Amino acid sequence: MSTPLDTLMELRAEARLGGGTERIEKLHAKGRMTARERIDTLLDPGSFEEFDMFKTHRCHSFGMEKKVFPGDGVVTGYGTVSGRLVYVYAQDPTILGGSLSETIAEKICKIMDLAVKNGAPIIGLNDSGGARIQEGIESLAGYSDIFLRNVMASGVVPQISAIFGPCAGGAVYSPALTDFIAMVKNNSYMFLTGPKVVKSVTHEDVTVEELGGADMHSSRSGVSDYAAESGLDCVEYVKKLLSFLPQNNVENPPMIPTQDPAERRAEELNAIIPESASEPYDMKEVILASIDNRDFFEIKKDFAPNLIIGFARYDGKAVGIVGNQPLHLSGVLDIDSSIKGARFVRFCDCFNIPVVTFVDVPGFLPGTVQEYGGVIRNGAKMLYAYAEATVPKITVITRKAYGGAYCVMSSKHLRGDINYAWPGAEIAVMGAKGAVGVLYGREAQKQEDPAKFLADKEAEYQEAVANPYVAARRGYVDDIIEPARTRFRIVKALGMLQNKRDSNPMKKHGNIPL
Repeated sequence: MSTPLDTLMELRAEARLGGGTERIEKLHAKGRMTARERIDTLLDPGSFEEFDMFKTHRCHSFGMEKKVFPGDGVVTGYGTVSGRLVYVYAQDPTILGGSLSETIAEKICKIMDLAVKNGAPIIGLNDSGGARIQEGIESLAGYSDIFLRNVMASGVVPQISAIFGPCAGGAVYSPALTDFIAMVKNNSYMFLTGPKVVKSVTHEDVTVEELGGADMHSSRSGVSDYAAESGLDCVEYVKKLLSFLPQNNVENPPMIPTQDPAERRAEELNAIIPESASEPYDMKEVILASIDNRDFFEIKKDFAPNLIIGFARYDGKAVGIVGNQPLHLSGVLDIDSSIKGARFVRFCDCFNIPVVTFVDVPGFLPGTVQEYGGVIRNGAKMLYAYAEATVPKITVITRKAYGGAYCVMSSKHLRGDINYAWPGAEIAVMGAKGAVGVLYGREAQKQEDPAKFLADKEAEYQEAVANPYVAARRGYVDDIIEPARTRFRIVKALGMLQNKRDSNPMKKHGNIPL
């Protein structure tokens, strides 16, 4: 005769099997982990506390009364990552494809509510076929309940989504509302409508990977922040990301002591800028040379590569880094890079992460494609994000800072706290050659030697306008620094700004040009 304890142990064992050993084996054969394996890989050993293990769906239509599983397609609970509290849910594809039911939504909403109340990150491990068709409106209502909580949690606790399998239809909007998304190459995909529907409506032939795969979303749409090589790689990415983030919006990011001296010089930076103003160099090398241990955690590496964003540390303090990349489109700002930068700066501002900006920008990308696509509206997002941000903001102009792009890239005029420039920096409405062409183009035609005349005027313009000392005389640049000392100057500035207090006017919220 079994005891109540025996019954409990049997039910727990049944719940841990999800949809059964046969489905688990099929998942493993595809090189994929189960929901519980993903949680075990993410969390510190022995730290997971599960909720609602015995919860089941309530649907009795379409034969669903015969398809009842403990836990009903999602594993939820809390645990720790590197000793820090997180809340997690993992959709279980072995149970009805991980499709969302009313009760699954209730389970997810419960831990989201707890995360907000207790001030800890929410991590969603997604692998679901979408809404459970048999439940109809109940499953749609469940999605809406989750979406609402995503919005309410935004800017309160960090939200991270890892996509391990299908994520289609309404299911995509919860990850889209979170702060970061990681996908797995050749295993995960996200789209609103699948290839068959696309074919019937638009007559396009497209594969699942082309329509919504990890590579596409990480390089073309910008929906995903990282395309992982495997499920394990995806989990490791999430864990590393968490190491830079605070638990919530009233805490500071974790401090990690470093052996990298704050006063360390980077002599290579004194020679990194090419003699020719049109010759590119790698801004990542500038970033790596200045941060702790060359440890840079890049975000959206393959999307809009003309702008670099990511996390790093200076003397143990976590910062968000934004930098123009001269190796791609000369570091110009365009629609995609503006959106990429604006969202990242706003995230950092939500969670008390200082922003360090490296500037080498010739302006905004011209052309009909950009104008028709709304580069004005989208470029304004970047401007809005920097102006709105109240966290410490440190800017280093390494070479060019031209036109409106100078204003946008965390200039002193947008409440930049400390603005440095390297000695060869050019800060002007436009480059000397272009400016002279506008100012003296007609006059040059009247000269005996137009080329020499323009060259002389170019040198004159460079001396009078396009150099950092003009900005420094007006206080728009706080100091002109030796490149090799960039790390030390940033570390000192961050220390000075650690107790910074700034605020925006009282309002319900601003109206960012979306």
